[in-house]
Amino acid sequence: MINILRYAANVRNQLPLIWLFAANPEDTFGDCTEYNLHSLISATIASYQPSKAPDHRIVALDISALRSAHPDHWMRAAAIRTLTLDAVAAANSGHSGMPMGMADVATVLYSKHLKFDATNPDWPDRDRFILSAGHGSMLLYSLLYLTGSPDMTLEQVKNFRQLGAITAGHPEYGHAKGIETTTGPLGQGIANSVGFALAEEVLRGRFGAKIVDHYTYCIAGDGCLMEGVSQEAIALAGRQQLSKLIVFFDDNGITIDGKVEIADRTDQMARFAASGWNVLSCDGHDPKDIDRAITEAKKSKNKPTMIACKTHIALGSSAQDTAKGHGALTSPELIADTREAYGWSHGAFEIPADIKSWWESVGARGAADREAWEGRMDKLSGAKQKEFARMMAGEAPKKLSATIKAFKKEMSESAPKLATRAASEKALGVINPIMVETVGGSADLTGSNNTKTPDMGVHTPENREGRYIHYGIREHGMAAAMNGMALHGGVRPYGGTFMCFTDYARGAMRLSALMKQPVVYVMTHDSIGLGEDGPTHQPVEHLAMLRATPNTQVFRPADAVETAEAWQVALETTDQPSVLSLTRQGLPTVRTEHTTKNMTAQGAYVLADADGKREAILMATGSEVAIAMAARDILQSEGIGTRVVSMPCWELFEEQPEAYRRRVLPAGPVRVGIEAAIRFGWDRWLYGERGRREKGGFVGMHDFGASAPANELYEHFGITAEAVAQKVRDLKAGKR
Repeated sequence: MINILRYAANVRNQLPLIWLFAANPEDTFGDCTEYNLHSLISATIASYQPSKAPDHRIVALDISALRSAHPDHWMRAAAIRTLTLDAVAAANSGHSGMPMGMADVATVLYSKHLKFDATNPDWPDRDRFILSAGHGSMLLYSLLYLTGSPDMTLEQVKNFRQLGAITAGHPEYGHAKGIETTTGPLGQGIANSVGFALAEEVLRGRFGAKIVDHYTYCIAGDGCLMEGVSQEAIALAGRQQLSKLIVFFDDNGITIDGKVEIADRTDQMARFAASGWNVLSCDGHDPKDIDRAITEAKKSKNKPTMIACKTHIALGSSAQDTAKGHGALTSPELIADTREAYGWSHGAFEIPADIKSWWESVGARGAADREAWEGRMDKLSGAKQKEFARMMAGEAPKKLSATIKAFKKEMSESAPKLATRAASEKALGVINPIMVETVGGSADLTGSNNTKTPDMGVHTPENREGRYIHYGIREHGMAAAMNGMALHGGVRPYGGTFMCFTDYARGAMRLSALMKQPVVYVMTHDSIGLGEDGPTHQPVEHLAMLRATPNTQVFRPADAVETAEAWQVALETTDQPSVLSLTRQGLPTVRTEHTTKNMTAQGAYVLADADGKREAILMATGSEVAIAMAARDILQSEGIGTRVVSMPCWELFEEQPEAYRRRVLPAGPVRVGIEAAIRFGWDRWLYGERGRREKGGFVGMHDFGASAPANELYEHFGITAEAVAQKVRDLKAGKR
């Protein structure tokens, strides 16, 4: 046997692996001789063929056969295809191929399966349809127009990609009813769809299947599935057994650069199966086969489903099955030839009355479902109806304000020394029991982010009422899923990771802002104060990056009181995301005098004023507010009157009236900004707002951090009370 194993080892480079095994430890190889085993291995080597890439070969397609096989379906789908050709040609811009290729799938989905009411597109228990391959936006716009969506007029379709039109180049949430999310950055839509499905599960767990019972459908292409966020998303969906999620893979074998095989050989069906999905396939141009696959997918009870739809990009055109077909097909000759191939004799943007009428009947079909749902809703108790309506509207409970005030009073009186991440956990401890729509989570850092409270319960397939999600090490997938949950409505998602790893979540965080979604990002370990983990984990540029993002509130609270106030503002906000930048290290309570007013809501405020003539203003955030207060003590002892301004949220301060900002930051005194981050952005407060260049300075970081205990790092990088005091002395003496 030793010789046999040596022989196998000698040929190991010729095979991926040869297994010699026995059924149990007592079994032997029977009468198999050493020669026979040599022969077996040799035969295995001889017969071995390396695995091949998935078959992306393009098969010839007979358009006339498709037309004749299902003539009514063909013309209804052709309406989508021709509207796409006309709109892209009119704009001289866009992506024609995907809508032309997936029109059959969309026609079957909308007409036979999707639960929606075109005249009432926001009713809560509708099915959600997400076009992850957002470059094919004309597929969605065509469907909305054809089914009678009140927003999507023919004029809007004609103005595709034009300024002021709701038909943007990629679907944008808020532009029109029926656009469930903003897509375009590939992979985001499929990751959003996981969040939609999670929200549906959470709400069904709370209100029951009579009130919440709907599917989330998503169309994704090769590009979506190549993006890394897609794996984070599908792995999470598989673990959570989101059986109400159905993804259509537009398997057309083409990307912008050419055939998929030049860059990728992934067997997508095997990949999804390995992630815990039910996997099906269909001919993406055969309506009966498409219907069969969707019907089978809806029978899945414990797995999400991926349907691989074999399609032809730019179907029926001379650009079919080519990279050219991905983009804008604007040639008049190509368009004319394609219309002829379709048997479509109508003019540009012209839809025959019988076809438009059929599509409008599809859009009206869901009215009965909606009315039945409204009847079931009416049978709920008045309290349950109000709670459901409040949650879907995104309104915080009235108890929140009083709860936060009581918590602040307790913190001011007890004056604990707490890391703001721990203060956040304490605040959530009083928030989550009264705000039952919160759904928390962490990217495998629950104990570090302090995001879980005892009342929540962990969300699993066995406990759909659980409100805490273990996202695993998937920051990007977590952020994108939270976007989906917020867009679905009825839940208020928040999730945590280390501040430095906003880099991983950045793509989805930007879309939170673009879509005006009130997702809360709990980002802990926010500076060199995290200590020994070193510069790989110590964020220095991240505050500047987040503050540079439009429509994003960035909070860096100084203590437990400001942390609670930040949570209140974040949870009462309905039109923008919030980032809570929280410390690992303990901080003293600086707000020791209780006030019912939410000072953090003003963005910045005077924490301590000068005794005597005001000669210096120290501006700080987070952990550096305590340093500013200590520097004030030094300066006051030297007779230099010093004001300390806490600035927990720059964005909110910018929104305050000029008169208030002038009171907080008057002209005259020297100014010093203090923050354990890079200076970028601070000049607005040092030199603007009545400040002067020669009278402003900064104490903070100018490079990456280092690995050492936190207190040593603050000394090493010169972020100390004495350094701040010296900066004030130098500025007063005319030194910069």
